[in-house]
Order: sequence, then structure tokens, then C-alpha cells
Amino acid sequence: GLTAAVQKDPVTNEFVLEGGALVLADMGICAIDEFDKMEESDRTAIHEVMEQQTVSIAKAGITTSLNARTAVLAAANPAWGRYDMRRTPAENINLPPALLSRFDLLWLILDRADMENDLEMARHVVHVHQNLESPALGFTALEPSVLRAYISAARRVTPSVPRDLEEYIATAYSSIRQEEAKSNAPHSYTTIRTLLSIVRISIALARLRFSETVAQSDVDEALRLMQMSKYSLYSDDRQRSGLDAISDIYSILRDEAARTSSMDVKYGHALNLISRKGYSEAQLKECLEEYASLNVWQIHPSTFDIHFIDA
Repeated sequence: GLTAAVQKDPVTNEFVLEGGALVLADMGICAIDEFDKMEESDRTAIHEVMEQQTVSIAKAGITTSLNARTAVLAAANPAWGRYDMRRTPAENINLPPALLSRFDLLWLILDRADMENDLEMARHVVHVHQNLESPALGFTALEPSVLRAYISAARRVTPSVPRDLEEYIATAYSSIRQEEAKSNAPHSYTTIRTLLSIVRISIALARLRFSETVAQSDVDEALRLMQMSKYSLYSDDRQRSGLDAISDIYSILRDEAARTSSMDVKYGHALNLISRKGYSEAQLKECLEEYASLNVWQIHPSTFDIHFIDA
């Protein structure tokens, strides 16, 4: 199972404790499929593992606590076997909010009908069926040994968050809470654990660079990943509401100018703001051009800094 089992040793006739998947994955990754079909006892154990990194056992007179310092990668099916677009994400995801909030990232993966992707998938399946091997990738893939060596070296690095980023991270978390309160999104689960998620992802990104300190770019990328994971949940709601990318970027920049009580927004700062929401620099430039033509703001010819025109 996931936690641990007490079994009787056939040789000594004594009870022995055998670790489950979470215990065996200590200091590694535990991948769990059919996450929505867990028994209640296993679900309770998952809460403890993801919060305290331990598994408590009290079976057959054996009372102990085992280390389960593992990252959990889980996949779950919708409540009715197929995602119902007429229902909210909270109704489709048959898992309690207390458990969902313990995950750093949540991604909704839908099987949408797409001619190009469906053809590519069908050709791949037919090729494997006929040739008993995968088709050529078209590029030279990294050897597993190289990836293992890279990951092993990266795990030895323990980045720290510098003091000058503490306020930046706290402000970003506060902004997420404010936006969630305004949107009244029923499928968002932003808690204080979200702040820890931002820190963990930022440290992981710094570790990938073999850096001893977390950079602001790591925090921005962590915020972007979290925003995109939430965007996967409510992208259809946004499309139905008619809120396009250009209008959304304008709203972000307008709110930032109002928050700072300034008529100016630096281009680099604007790029960071919209990147957190999953938008690209090309979309930002398109927004700048469109609203500049409407005399909403002026754009500096060399730095692209934004100056709002006081109507």
C-alpha cells in the first residue's frame, strides 16, 4: 500500500513492519495514479505525508513514525469519469480543498478534439503497432545517465532566499489573495501554503541553475507557473466572459498604476507583471501599441516605459 503494513514473519513468527510506496520513496518522488480512488485511511496518511513528511503507524502493537520525505506526483480522474464542461472545476475535481491546497501546482489536462494532435497521436499508435518501436524523434535525446548525473548534482545544491526578496515574495502572495477575493473564484485554493509553494518552486528553479541563492527571476517563474496552473482551470470561464489577452494586460497595468499612485510603469516591471499571468512579451507590445493609438498612454521610444495620459 501507500503507508506501511504489519506482516508476520514466517521464520520467526513475529510481526514485522513493511514500508509502503510513500516510505520507500523517502528522499525521492512518489507517483500515484487513480488518486481520486484512494481509501480514506490512505487519504488521511497523504495529508500527514504532505504536511509533516512522516507516516505514523499504530498496528498490531507496533507504534512508530517513519520518514516519508517525498514529493508526490498524483493523477486523478474527474468525478464522473469525464470532465463536464457545464460544471465548475470544484464540482469536477472530486477531492477535498484541504488536500488540494497541499499541492504546489494543479494542472487540468483535457482531451480536446484537435485535428492535428489527433492525427499525430493516431500515426504514433499505428507506427508502434506495426513496427513494435517508437518512431524517430527527429532530434538527439539526452541519455538517461546524463539526466541522472545532472539531477544528482543539482540536489546537492541548497539555495537560500536573500533578504531583499522576502518583501517581494510577500507582496506577490498578498496580490494573489487580493485578486482571488475580487474574482470570487470558487475553484481557487490560495492559502498560506501557497506562499510556501512559491518558495519551494523558486528554490527548485535556483537549484536547476546550480545557484546558491534564489534570484528574482526564479520567483517570477514560480509565480508564472502557479498562475498558469490556475489558468488551466478557469480558461474556459475567461473565454466565455469575453476577456481577451489585450484587455487583460491593460487591466493589469492600469491596476498597477493605481496601486502605486503613479502615472508611469517601467517596461521591465510591466513584463514581469504580465509574465506571472502567463502572457508573452509579444502580447504586451501588441497591447502597448493598441492603447497608445487610443491615446490611453504614451510609450517611450527607446525604453518602452509606459506613461498614462491623465484624461
